[in-house]
Amino acid sequence: MQTGMVNTARVASSAFSVESRNGRPDFDLAAALQKVPQKQQAKAQKTATDFEAMFLNSMFSQMTSSLKGEGPFGDTPGTGVWRSMLTEQYSKNFASAGGVGVATEVYRTLIMQQAKTIRTA
Repeated sequence: MQTGMVNTARVASSAFSVESRNGRPDFDLAAALQKVPQKQQAKAQKTATDFEAMFLNSMFSQMTSSLKGEGPFGDTPGTGVWRSMLTEQYSKNFASAGGVGVATEVYRTLIMQQAKTIRTA
């Protein structure tokens, strides 16, 4: 998976793993993970994944907003509700399966901020 200039290379260190940036290990993130407790890492991971799911839901909703009729339920009053639930499930599944890279960057940012807070506290 690639986001801009960020390549993901998995190194077992946390639930999300240490990322490789521009083909090189991200030593800043690795150092930050050493300072941040596991419980906070897990919370940051969940927050990042939830944020990506919300982003993807918004994106999928926009993609399907102009679709009318011709579907499993045709053009009935329940189609809009069904479609919103479907896009919500799609977004959750995409995010939990690795997503498009948004969660990785959000997770890194959260961990780096928490590590700075711990250092100054």
